[in-house]
Amino acid sequence: MNRVCKQVSIESPATVGMSKEYVFQYDVMVPDVPALGARVKVMCAGACYRQRSASVSSTSSTCSMGSDSGCTTSASHRGLRDSSFYPGYEVAGVVESIGEEVDPSCGIKVGDHVIVYPFDECPPGYAEYMSVPEIEFLVKIPDNMSLSVAAMLPSGALWALNTVQKAESVVRRISEEKGPEGMCHILVVGTGGLALWALRLARFFFSEKQHRVHIAVACLRDEGFCLAQESGKVDVIQWNEELYERILIERTKDACHGQVDVVIDFGTTSRSLNRSIQCLHKGGVVFLGHETADRLLPKFSRKAVEYGITIEPVETGSVQQLKELVDLVHSGKVKPPPHSVFPAEEASDVINKLCKSEIPGRAILQFHSSAQ
Repeated sequence: MNRVCKQVSIESPATVGMSKEYVFQYDVMVPDVPALGARVKVMCAGACYRQRSASVSSTSSTCSMGSDSGCTTSASHRGLRDSSFYPGYEVAGVVESIGEEVDPSCGIKVGDHVIVYPFDECPPGYAEYMSVPEIEFLVKIPDNMSLSVAAMLPSGALWALNTVQKAESVVRRISEEKGPEGMCHILVVGTGGLALWALRLARFFFSEKQHRVHIAVACLRDEGFCLAQESGKVDVIQWNEELYERILIERTKDACHGQVDVVIDFGTTSRSLNRSIQCLHKGGVVFLGHETADRLLPKFSRKAVEYGITIEPVETGSVQQLKELVDLVHSGKVKPPPHSVFPAEEASDVINKLCKSEIPGRAILQFHSSAQ
């Protein structure tokens, strides 16, 4: 085997700025095979940017999800605010080698198609080959499952699944409080990859309560109408950022026949969170990605108490949930959102288009065309 392979590293454009380079491609050494893990030939990877650690400067942390506190919020960064482009690590590939200390009965063997659970020490970029330190971080997928679809699952879809499952208990409580004739209203903000997964998963998990759960989608861009409506019968609300807050809040309440009970928002800015709080019933809950919540909770904790609502951060999810997600998608119970596949060499152009919301659904980078 050639001891050198290609790697693509993606920084958040909201951190480094659109005028600078944020996609880097260079040669790296093929990693060794960990004794308790495996080496994976990367076939497809979701176009995510590098997750920032807590040690990064406050400016980087604040800007990483398209913040409105000092970072640009121009149209060129809209993708960072509508869940089109987010931090994570999404890899689907083929097991190339297995560590010498791995238990032979682990269920993973050379040649298996797998996805990689985003473990703490993920590499700083996507390379043609990656080492996975523990075999437990590999989730086997069926051979007839599309690798480009599978690559959407480890971060975005898993994050959405964990959020919807956490929302289940809130929906159950509100349904009990409102009685057999009551309606629980859920608002999903955005039409990027994260929001589209949340919408599909919510429709599946709340299907038994379909007559008592109403789902609406708040779009941050015009193209979102088609994407949201493609997911099924949902009410779509346009959150045009140029309009006054009062108009947007009234528009949302009209579409939801009053205040909402649950808001799911992954790419929140201060403005949209403030809007969501004012659209919520007392006792309602806003679910946010944990990285965004770390930034916004100090600002809004007092307002949450004042309005009698809860802001709940959501982590990515577990390995077991990732296995459940594979079963849901492979069985056809949950249909994946639209996605487009691009050669890894075009990563810079792909990320630029994502930041301008020019790619509908998800973007997947392809490193190899054949598993052989």
